[in-house]
Order: sequence, then C-alpha cells, then structure tokens
Amino acid sequence: MGEGGDRPRAGRGGRAPVRAGHPHRHHRAQGRRAGAQGERGALQGHLRGRPHRRGPRWPAFLLSRGRQALPQGQPRPLRDARLLRGGAALHDHPDVTHPEDLEKSRARMERLFEEGGSKYTLEKRYVRSDGRVVWAMLNVSLVRDADGNPHHFVSQFQEVTERRALEDRLRHQALHDPLTGLPNRGLFVDRLGHALGKTRRQKGLKVAVLFMDLDNFKGVNDSLGHDAGDLLLTVVAQRLGRSLRPEDTLARFGGDEFVVLLQDVEAADEAVRVAERIADGFRSPFRLDGRELYARVSTGIAMGDARTKTPEDLLRDADTAMYRAKEAGGGYEMFDPAMHQRALGRLELENDLRRAVEEDEFAVHYQPIVNLQTGELWGMEALVRWDHPERGLLDPDEFVPVAEESGLVVPMGELVLEEACRRAVVWQRELPRTPPLAVSVNLSGRQLRRPDLQDVIRRALEESGLSASSLGLDITETVYIGAMDANTAALDRIKALGVRVSLDDFGSGYSSLSYLKRLPADILKVDKSFTKGLGLEAEDTAIVQTVVDLAHILGMEVVAEGVEVDVQETLLREMGCDFGQGYHFSRPLPPEGALEFLNSAYRGVAHRGNLDGLSDSS
Repeated sequence: MGEGGDRPRAGRGGRAPVRAGHPHRHHRAQGRRAGAQGERGALQGHLRGRPHRRGPRWPAFLLSRGRQALPQGQPRPLRDARLLRGGAALHDHPDVTHPEDLEKSRARMERLFEEGGSKYTLEKRYVRSDGRVVWAMLNVSLVRDADGNPHHFVSQFQEVTERRALEDRLRHQALHDPLTGLPNRGLFVDRLGHALGKTRRQKGLKVAVLFMDLDNFKGVNDSLGHDAGDLLLTVVAQRLGRSLRPEDTLARFGGDEFVVLLQDVEAADEAVRVAERIADGFRSPFRLDGRELYARVSTGIAMGDARTKTPEDLLRDADTAMYRAKEAGGGYEMFDPAMHQRALGRLELENDLRRAVEEDEFAVHYQPIVNLQTGELWGMEALVRWDHPERGLLDPDEFVPVAEESGLVVPMGELVLEEACRRAVVWQRELPRTPPLAVSVNLSGRQLRRPDLQDVIRRALEESGLSASSLGLDITETVYIGAMDANTAALDRIKALGVRVSLDDFGSGYSSLSYLKRLPADILKVDKSFTKGLGLEAEDTAIVQTVVDLAHILGMEVVAEGVEVDVQETLLREMGCDFGQGYHFSRPLPPEGALEFLNSAYRGVAHRGNLDGLSDSS
C-alpha cells in the first residue's frame, strides 16, 4: 500500500506490497551533495514535493473488524516512497501510531538518518480504525539508489498482539501472587531496592517495611479447609489495601505473610500509625460464605535509610520484629538490634525443644482449684514445665509460644495429657473421695485442629484408667473464636466422650453473647485481669458479677482465675462464683507437693494461703 495512485500488485502468498512513485531525479543529485542530515532533508524534500492524490491506504490489520485483517504472525510488506504530513512515514503516521509510542518511533527514525543506517526493528502499538489497539513487529529498511542516496522505505509489519498479551500475562504472573493479585516477593524486593537507592540520593529520606503474619491462620486452613483459607487471604488483602496510601506497596510473600513498603517516610511514627490503622481494621470480623471469622495480625516494623545495605537485610529485620510481636501476643513491634540475639536464642530454643520432646524433659505441675462455696478442693489444673538441662525449670511463657509456632506443642501436649491422666488415677486411688478428684489439661489451637484428637483423648483415658468425667480440657477464648464453626464441631466430639470443656481466659478476647450461646462448654474461666480488680475497680466487680450470672443462666459453672487475696475470695463467694484458682490457694506444685496439698486438704487442714512449706520449684 502507498501513495501516488499506483495500484498494488499481488505478491507471493497473496501479499500485496504497496508501491509509491519514485523520487524525481534532481533530488538524487541534491541528496549526493548532502551529509547524513542533508540526506534526510533531501529525501523529505523530494517526498513532500510529490502531490497526494488520495489519503494513505493502511495495512489490512489496521482496518476495522468488518474488513479483512492480517492473520496473526503473517508479515506484511509495504513500500513507501513518501514521508507523509511533515515527515511521517506510513509506519510512523500519527493517525495510526499509538500516542504513547509516537515519540519512540520517530526517535528511531531519526537515528536511522543520523547514524547512516539501513534498517531497524521495533515493536510498537497501532490504533485501528475501530479504536482497538494492536501490536506489530515493524521491520523498516531504507533502500538507497545506485548513488547511495535514500530512495524509499520498505516496511514489513507482523501483528504480534496475541504474543504480547501472552508475554504480559506471563510477566504479571512472574511478579504477582496468583491468589490475591498482589506483588510477590520478587517485585517487592525490586521496588524496595529502588526505594533504598532513593534514600542514598536524597539525604534524610527513609523507608519502612511492615512484615505481617496472620495469627491462627493455620487453624482456619486445617479446620475449614484450604478453600476457606484462600478466601480469607483474599479478603485480608483487600482490607489491608484499604489501610494504605496509593503509593504504598502491599505484597504477599506466600502463606499468610503480607509485607508493606512505605516510601518517603520521615520518622518511625508514620510506620507505627500505619500498623495501628491495620490493627484497627482487623477488629471487625471477616465474613466467609456466611461465617464470621476474627483474625489478628502480628506486625514487625523495620526502618531503612542510606545505611541499609540490601533489601534482604531490611526484610530480615522486619521479620525478626514480627516474631517478637507474635511472641508478645500480637500487635506490632519496632525492630531493634537486640532482636537479632533474641532470634538466635529462639532458634536454639526450638532445637532444644525438639530434643526435649524426644527425651521427655517436660514436667507437669498442678495448681489446685477450690470450691468457693464449700471451701473444699475440687480439682487440679495440669501445667507444663520444662526441666531444661542447662537453664533449669522453665515456665510455659518461655517456651510454649515457640512450641506452638513450630508444631512441637502437639507431641508436648500429648505427653502432658497422658501424664496428667496417670497422675490423677494414682491420687484417686490413694485418696478416694466423692466426687473423685478432677484434673484439667490445656489444649492448644494446633491440638484442637487435629482430626485424631478424639482418638488421642480416648487412648489417654483407656491407658490410664481415668474416668472421662474426671477429665477437663481447657481452650482459650481466642483459640475458640479463631475458627468458631470448626472448633465448635471439635468440642462437640470431645464432649461426646464424656469429658468437661472449659473456656479459658474468658474476657481477654472478643467476648460475645452470640459465642456463649453456641459454645459447647461446661465451665467459664474468668480471666485474671478482671479478678485482679475485684474490690478495687467497680467496673471489674460489675463485669465479674455479670459473667457469673450469665454463665449460670446458660447452664455453665464459673472458675475465677488469679485469686490472690482474701477480699477477692470473699467477693467471689458472695457473687455466687463456683470455683477459684490462684496463688491465694497455692502456686502450681510438682507432683510431690501436690500430693502433700491433697493430704492436707482431705484431712481438713486449711489450704488457703500459708503453704510456703510445700515444695515448689516453679
């Protein structure tokens, strides 16, 4: 196709190169006397001098859908002896070239003249007559005459729209998370690298990285299935995005890890405000296929500036701070260098825990639970301790979070359950009474999600000979609400064995009347934070009284945790609270000390306070 009125002749394969009239001879002489710039001017002068008899006739693939289009991948030659409209060749014509590619295309043509070249290749976009944008591979050759002067162009078009679309999809897939559509680790690290480079060019500029991990996500996955887990990740990504600025980068690194890049940050307070905004966004439940799920996020914050060596260094610091936040029960933590040492200590602790499980280094201590209305001992709560070969006896707060994250809490919890059942049978035989002494054992979220949990409990009862009615299993409110539907089903299966179920730390999480109505529990254990304020804070006293009354209406008994002084015991008894537990009665005791306590209690010796003579290595 071309100008000048010459009709196209069919070429090979039915393709029709379009020819234009040749330049006038006197312009060749003019071109021979010019240099590179002169050659271009001569060619332009000649081509502009040729009268136009009709408008440009475009390649078929630029026509509307109603006209014949060039098949994908089929080259289309075009001979063009004319630079139209002020120097634009057909393949660069502004009527069809995409506006964003026009400057690039013209610059490439300029180089052809300035460098004395003969051809170039370029991929560019064209706009069809129906408005559709198409991509073409353009091969342009500048043909010179016998004297070396520019004579005409031969342009070859090959539509590559489908290939470009495929490449774009592959490029997007390589740099984005397929589930949420967010940038992945590779793209995030690249952007972080550019942001750190900017801090080196602009004095005082900082960046912040927020590394986030969902709490109890594995519980959702294990109990509700991976489809529900994927749906939760999708809505979490959407909610996180609403807490950020358009210029911030939110990425998913895999699993339940999300990372945010804040650029052009002046102070750490800005990053803290974002972390708080994110936490506020998680206070309302997520709705998944008719279910309501509460999710919390632990966030680590690390600040970077011109001194930060690599993106990986900053990510490592934020990750370390995130683990510290998780150990502290959620929320956010700002990185400080001392965390590196703690992270190494955590890794060593996890390795020691694995050995402890294999070599049975755990000990079980027992804390009495007293009937507040009669003053009699009702039962014992089994609490795990770790007799570390180098560090001595460790409290649960020092190792249980690591055990939970690593999954070691499952075999550890099974050991505690088996030991508590065996110990309770020994005490019941040595000190028979009616009703028999009860024992309570804590269940972690990971244990509750085990599909074989019912079999594990049944086996512990059968091997020890303990009656199911003498065993109680405690789960925390936070664990229960994390995946309420699945946990309710799991607790129903446990109760079918005949064991008691207690909701521990009630009031520390997202307490709700709707949850209590559905909760398959026998006992509510009021969190010690409320017990502590009894007699001191009117609000705490009112809350505890309300919980006691509500539990009784729902057919549940109440245990008040953290009872430490006489006035608390007295107020709880007057409120009608059923049981009390805390240092006012006894610290957690090793088996020998617990047996001594039992003997004293059953002989009628006062067991409230004054127990310093009992062995206690906790």
